[in-house]
Amino acid sequence: MANNRLEEIKSNFKQVRREIIGKAESEYRNPGEITIVSVSKTFPAEDIALAMQAGIRTFGENYAQEIKDKIKFFESKERQPDWHFIGHLQSNKVKYLFPYVSLIHTVDSINLAKEIDTRAGQYNKIQNILLQVNTSGEESKHGLEPDAVIGFAKEVQKFENINTIGLMTIGTFSDDEVIIRKEFTMLRELKEALNKSMGIIKFTELSMGMSHDYKIAIEEGATILRIGTAVFGQRQYYNV
Repeated sequence: MANNRLEEIKSNFKQVRREIIGKAESEYRNPGEITIVSVSKTFPAEDIALAMQAGIRTFGENYAQEIKDKIKFFESKERQPDWHFIGHLQSNKVKYLFPYVSLIHTVDSINLAKEIDTRAGQYNKIQNILLQVNTSGEESKHGLEPDAVIGFAKEVQKFENINTIGLMTIGTFSDDEVIIRKEFTMLRELKEALNKSMGIIKFTELSMGMSHDYKIAIEEGATILRIGTAVFGQRQYYNV
């Protein structure tokens, strides 16, 4: 059974990589500049171990308690995943991420940034983060309002143990390419505006695009793609 699952994940990831490379090259972009985050939320730690055998290194998790449990699973293992946290994060659960998570995608409040800074300082670590932006205007989504991003970024730069490297958004789940592209274009233009505003500080990363819309994201300059279903298959949700 494990061998079958390994082959399934390996085949899926190979197909995803092939399509991403092809799309990047068609846009005259270097595929090596695009990171694939395989979204492993709700899948067991054993699937992540198999995915690592298949050559996958970077994994995205949405829930603090879940990533805590998975980190514990790998504690005694020789190889460790490169963990990204991509879900809404409460300040009181930041402690579960340290010192293991290399990138936090979803910073959208000063209180959260302050807690990340404090925890990072305890581990003598500079924590890379992205600022989450609500480009769709949907009330159900977290993230900064677009017109608040530059001011917020300047405030976050005051923290000594945080390194803001870019922006993240969750596009509207829609079949309407016009809607999706508008939101991804907005994030790219916000990054460009930030770089003009912040002087020598340069933001390089755009985390946008998932299994259903990553090709549009590549066209609009995404450097980090969050791909779950296309790698691991359909997931079963449960209460976390």
